[in-house]
Amino acid sequence: MANPILSQRDAFTARAPQSGYQQGYAQPGFPASGQQQYGQAPYGQPQYGQAPHGQPSAFGTGPVEPSMTLDDVIGKTGITMLTLMASAVASFLFLPAGLLMPALVLSALVGFVTVLLVSARKKINPGLVLFYSVVEGVFIGAFSQFFEYRYPGIVSQAVLGTFAAAGATLAAYKYFNVRVGNKFRRMVFITTAAFAGVMLVNFVLALLGFTMGVRTGALGLVVALLGAGLAVFNLVIDFDDIERGIAMNAPASESWRAAFGLTVTMVWLYTEVLRILEYFRR
Repeated sequence: MANPILSQRDAFTARAPQSGYQQGYAQPGFPASGQQQYGQAPYGQPQYGQAPHGQPSAFGTGPVEPSMTLDDVIGKTGITMLTLMASAVASFLFLPAGLLMPALVLSALVGFVTVLLVSARKKINPGLVLFYSVVEGVFIGAFSQFFEYRYPGIVSQAVLGTFAAAGATLAAYKYFNVRVGNKFRRMVFITTAAFAGVMLVNFVLALLGFTMGVRTGALGLVVALLGAGLAVFNLVIDFDDIERGIAMNAPASESWRAAFGLTVTMVWLYTEVLRILEYFRR
């Protein structure tokens, strides 16, 4: 497991309690007996085809929700990313210099808490997802303004670099037919958790006027390269988790969780690309 949003125990798995959903989507493979379960659609077919949308299932206790599709994920990701970018552009252009640091610190803290709240919920809340996009947009706008003031033109380079890295990762994932194993997941999860812990401690110390020196000098470049690499690895796992969710006929509402996970990873990737460029511009 790597991305805490997509890989948490209730995301895209049989353990996610979906009241009123048919249970067939929870099993990624064929039944153990090799026979189709009674009342379950053939493997790979949407479960919601057994009853009209919004109508009670013949053997269920409530309405059957449509299954998540790739179009759902792309659409929801587009919404979250556009919301984030609109908020980022607004804060980048109109945030007064005197409010730059307060906005940066406050949005970082609120965004972190929002990620924890969304990750802890069994059922995804689209409103909370969009709230995160707005808050994180403020953070990205303030963060970008700080670097752009020191190194004009660096933000546009970082944006292009981020989307280029994400596009190359997706292309490699599909072209080379990458399969994510449990060993790789564990390695990325442990490294990501350790990296996040160090960055959190560094952030708290910076607020208190101290520094660990992990974001300065040659060490800062190494840390930024490590962070960017981990973000790319998390993107690979995100893509795999989304494919698994679609194959398991996860409910359509879970596309918001997928979009949220991708947005969090993209924000992380952008900040690390910006720091790498800052090192070379410096």
